[in-house]
Amino acid sequence: MSIPRLLLLAVLAAAAACAPAHAAGAGACAAEKFSGNRAFAACADLARLGASLHWSYDAAAASLSVAFLAAPPSAGGWVAWGLNPRAQSMDGTQALVAVPSSGGGGAYEVQTYSISGTSLGAPGPLSAYRTSGLAAEVGGDGRVRVFATLVLPNGTGAEVNHVWQVGPYSGGIQIRDTKGDNMNAKGTLNLLTGATAAASGGDSIIRKKNTHGILNAVSWGLLLPMGAIFARYLKTFRSADPAWFYLHVACQLLGYGVGVSGWATGIHLGNLSKGITYSLHRNIGITVFALGTLQIFALFLRPKKDHKYRVYWNAYHHSVGYTVIVLGVVNIFKGMAILDVEQRWKTGYIAAISVLGAVAVALEAVTWGVVLRRRKEESKSYNGTSNGGRLPLSM
Repeated sequence: MSIPRLLLLAVLAAAAACAPAHAAGAGACAAEKFSGNRAFAACADLARLGASLHWSYDAAAASLSVAFLAAPPSAGGWVAWGLNPRAQSMDGTQALVAVPSSGGGGAYEVQTYSISGTSLGAPGPLSAYRTSGLAAEVGGDGRVRVFATLVLPNGTGAEVNHVWQVGPYSGGIQIRDTKGDNMNAKGTLNLLTGATAAASGGDSIIRKKNTHGILNAVSWGLLLPMGAIFARYLKTFRSADPAWFYLHVACQLLGYGVGVSGWATGIHLGNLSKGITYSLHRNIGITVFALGTLQIFALFLRPKKDHKYRVYWNAYHHSVGYTVIVLGVVNIFKGMAILDVEQRWKTGYIAAISVLGAVAVALEAVTWGVVLRRRKEESKSYNGTSNGGRLPLSM
């Protein structure tokens, strides 16, 4: 092979080695065409919500021109993309939000928000970046396209945190979905190499939600009903005394301890999801926790069996206990609906409480039989069968 050919091959190999990584792996986004002769140096298909991002980055001028593409969850919905100078989260994100234009006709306009917590607040200039060239349009594939140029402050670096979302719009920006891809639509982007990395925070939140659900289902939904069954039915049998009491206390204390862990996990999730509130589920959970705590304290105020106030304590203890169980089971089903759990989990829990219910019904019949037989025997003894027809002096 001649020397010129060798030199040509060496040049081509060097060019291939030096080419940006995103040019080789641009994927479907590389075929996208834009109006107004807009063109971008790089693009990436994002891992969530079927979105893609196109950009040109001038490092010397710290200028970033972007085009973000995503499909709203329904016609006329909103789409958003933004940078977060602090973390991979919504809190602190400098967001570009495309919403239906007030002029109608299917047109879109871009609003900018500096997000605090998970609340958009009012639209206004971004606090961290200067913007220009804000525009939006709907592409032929139905995806909304957001265009903008941002001037990045000194020290930003090539790798940035970015967040994107889609949601419904009805007279204003409505809350987006709180599960699945929407929870994971965030990550990092290297403006020079095009490397992207999805964030794991959404998966972490989902794990916390699942933990919250399991803890509460086991505690308020299974252990407490089991403890109530021990107390109501086993104490009928003299041979089970005092074993029934220790079984009852053990179940209730264990259930309360696990339930407190589930409740605390729910509070933590609420703090992570400011602006997203399931009021009824939260209020029932607080009520169950408060009443359960009162039950624990009531143990220390339990009068002796022959005390004149024992009947009132029993009435309180039973009514509050059954209220906690009923509200706990109701709230578990509400939590399943919020988490949108698979049907097999709902079926499994329904089967578990159905078994407990069947056991309770069977024991109800058995214990009533025992009580009625015992009363009949006592009545016979009082009628003179074993006492010469005389009533006992203790009557």
